[in-house]
Amino acid sequence: MKGDHLQWFFLFTVLLTFASNVVSEEFQRYEPTWNSLDRRPLPSWYDDAKFGIMMHWGLYSVPSFGSEWFWYHWKGEKSAKYVNYMKKNYPPGFSYADFAPMFTAEFFDPNEFAKLVNSSGARYYVLTTKHHDGWTNWKSNVTWNYNAVDSGPHMDLVAALAKAFRENTKDVHFGLYFSLFDWFHPLYLKDKENQYHTQEYVKAVSVPQIYDIVTTYKPDVLWTDGDWEASSDYWMSKEFLAWLYNDSPVRETVIVNDRWGNDSRYHHGGVMTDPDHFNPKVLQEEKWEDATSIDKGSWGYRRNANVEDLHSTYELITLLVQAVSCGGNLLLNVGPTKEGTIAPVFQERLLQMGQWLEINGEAIYSTKPWRAQNDTVAPNVWYTTKYTKPNDDMAYAIILNEFPTTSSIVLGEPVTTKNTVVTMLGVEKDLKWSPSSEKGGIEIFIPPYFQLPCSYAWVFKLENVV
Repeated sequence: MKGDHLQWFFLFTVLLTFASNVVSEEFQRYEPTWNSLDRRPLPSWYDDAKFGIMMHWGLYSVPSFGSEWFWYHWKGEKSAKYVNYMKKNYPPGFSYADFAPMFTAEFFDPNEFAKLVNSSGARYYVLTTKHHDGWTNWKSNVTWNYNAVDSGPHMDLVAALAKAFRENTKDVHFGLYFSLFDWFHPLYLKDKENQYHTQEYVKAVSVPQIYDIVTTYKPDVLWTDGDWEASSDYWMSKEFLAWLYNDSPVRETVIVNDRWGNDSRYHHGGVMTDPDHFNPKVLQEEKWEDATSIDKGSWGYRRNANVEDLHSTYELITLLVQAVSCGGNLLLNVGPTKEGTIAPVFQERLLQMGQWLEINGEAIYSTKPWRAQNDTVAPNVWYTTKYTKPNDDMAYAIILNEFPTTSSIVLGEPVTTKNTVVTMLGVEKDLKWSPSSEKGGIEIFIPPYFQLPCSYAWVFKLENVV
């Protein structure tokens, strides 16, 4: 009997070890260290998506003057521009919190927001839950009544948009922006005065809030910011990310950025997003994102913007093409108004992006950088690729210049084969071509009266090129 017990114990140990190995392979556990956390693979949906929309919406949308940093410029820097604006337009003693009742959102329709983003061709959406002013667009239990449920719209804006996006879009992942700090929160200022050797603000405010939005709204994108004054140790970022990847309800789908402390940017976390408006125009080793705004001067809505302050649709498509060609994504921001509307000029830009992607999305979604990012002969031509068969290669050549009036276009990078096929996305018929030289390159012939499928950024699909 004693020998039988030993046999059974040995068999049980072997089975337990095998089961543990299977579990560990299926459910990788991450330790709260950068060495462990940085090994987490990026969920594939994000690299396939390529294009997202961000919305900065909060109390700064009420004055809608200058930028979303309104409060800091007014009370922190005491900028004359902002101080004079307040003196001219508001009574003495008016505080930033007094803007809250004016954040009415009376025309807000979350379904319309979702439909607009869906029509833009974006595959993910990121909403500000809290910016650096500390105002929250949901009822945070640690912000007293300084939130959109107890004041202002008297609505959980995050919940309304999460529901709308999940009900009205099929391919758009829902995500959230979260600022780790508040400019003027007394506990944060106390920690700052203590040179971040204390963590009263983190433990009482930011950590409870970030766990709350993840468990309540289950975002596929968690885009943090406001980290730059302190290290990831102060923010308790590594402990949070270990929970996010191991035990959170979005552990398999969520992507994060690299803004988890002044030691993590460029180095740790997730997608590289620093600096803002990052557009290197060369291939990067790590996955990156160009977070930029249609309004070049502000992320929040501002009434004093002029037309020259706004990116044109052509400029936005250029940013998207350059980002995707070099291994990045474009996260494009618009700022809703205090009434809960999106300005018609922003709507127009997003709808025009969607119209272009409806024709040319094949060259953007689920693509990879090609062996060359831009052409050596034709200026401002950028490449992406998809691999269709193991022994075949293909490239998309995206023409960002004006379409030439000549009868042919010469590209220097593609090397043709006897099986090369050239088409333009949005045009059904094949185009004639010939090698442009013995060393490579291709000359594509444009037939007379050729009807272009869109107004800018035309895409040649080159099959069986190397």
